[in-house]
Amino acid sequence: MITIDTARTSTMKDELTLSGEVSSDDNNVVKVFPFSSGQVVSVKVSLGDKVTKGQTLAIMRSADVAGNYTDLSSTQSDVAVAKRQLDQAESLYKNGISSERDYTEAKENYNKAVAANRKVKQQLTINGGGNTSENGSLVIKAPESGYVIEKNITAGSFIRQDNAGSMFTISNMQDVWIWANVFESDISKVKTGYTAKVTTIAYPGKVFTGKVNEISSVLDPDNKVMKVKIALPNPGMLLKPEMFTNVVVTNSENTQAVSIPAKAIVFDSSKNYVVIYNSKCDLQVREVSVIKTVDDVSYIASGLKPGDKVISKNQLLLYDAITGD
Repeated sequence: MITIDTARTSTMKDELTLSGEVSSDDNNVVKVFPFSSGQVVSVKVSLGDKVTKGQTLAIMRSADVAGNYTDLSSTQSDVAVAKRQLDQAESLYKNGISSERDYTEAKENYNKAVAANRKVKQQLTINGGGNTSENGSLVIKAPESGYVIEKNITAGSFIRQDNAGSMFTISNMQDVWIWANVFESDISKVKTGYTAKVTTIAYPGKVFTGKVNEISSVLDPDNKVMKVKIALPNPGMLLKPEMFTNVVVTNSENTQAVSIPAKAIVFDSSKNYVVIYNSKCDLQVREVSVIKTVDDVSYIASGLKPGDKVISKNQLLLYDAITGD
C-alpha cells in the first residue's frame, strides 16, 4: 500500500529550457549544382520526395552541352586528318623523300589534335557524366539516396553560368541537428556533453534524447543569442527540417543537497510537507523547504537529513489521517 524511500545526499541537477529548430545533419547532406548553364525543361521531383541514387531529378537544355558535342565532332575530324598526315609524313621520311623535321612536325600536330579531342571528352564527362546528348539535353540525377529537403528550380527556370546556388539538396535524414538558442544570461549553464531532451508540438509526450555537442563561439548578431547544436538520431524520420522544438538541457552542479522523490512531497496551504516513517506505528508529518525539483527528484534545503525515511506512495491519505483533514 505504501512505498518508503530514504533521503540521501546527492549532487543537484539543473534544467534550462530553450527553444530550438530542427536542421539536417550537414555531414549527410548532398547539394546538387548545375553542371552547365541552360534552361530547365522539366522537374521530376517535389520538395520532401524520397529519391534513390541515380534517379532523374530534372532535365535541362544547354547550349554549352550542345557546343561541347560540336567541339567533339570537330576535334575527332582533326584527329583523323592529323593521323593521315602523320602516316604520309612517316612513309615519306622512311623512304628518304622528306626530312625528319616534317615528320616531327606531323607527329606534334597529331598529338595536339588528340589532346584537344581528349579535353572535350573530359568536359563532357565532367559536365554530365554520360547524362548528356548531342541535342544539348542534360539529365540531372540524384548523386545519393535520401529526401529532397531543398528545391530551388522549376520548369522554365534559366540557369546562368555565374549561378552559385544549388538546384536541390538531398539528405538521408537518419540523423538531424537541433540548433537551440541560449540567452546571454544562461551561457554559463550550457556546456558540451550536457544531456538534452527535445520535444515537439507534432509529437506530444514523445521525448528525443541527445547531447550538446557543439557550442557557438559568437552570439547571433540579430537576436543576441548563442547557438548550441544537439545531434539526434532520427528513427522513423519523425523530425523534419525547420520544425520548432523545445529543448531542456540538464546539467549537474557541484552543489550537494538532500534529495527525495518528488512524488513524496505533499503541497498544502502553500507549504511543502513529507510523511516521515519511523516505524510501522510511528508516522510523522514534517514541513520541508524545497530548493527545486528536477527529473522527478526534489532537493531539500531544510526539514530532512540523510537517512530519514519518507513515504512516497499513498502518503496523501496518511497525511490527511495524521493532520485530521
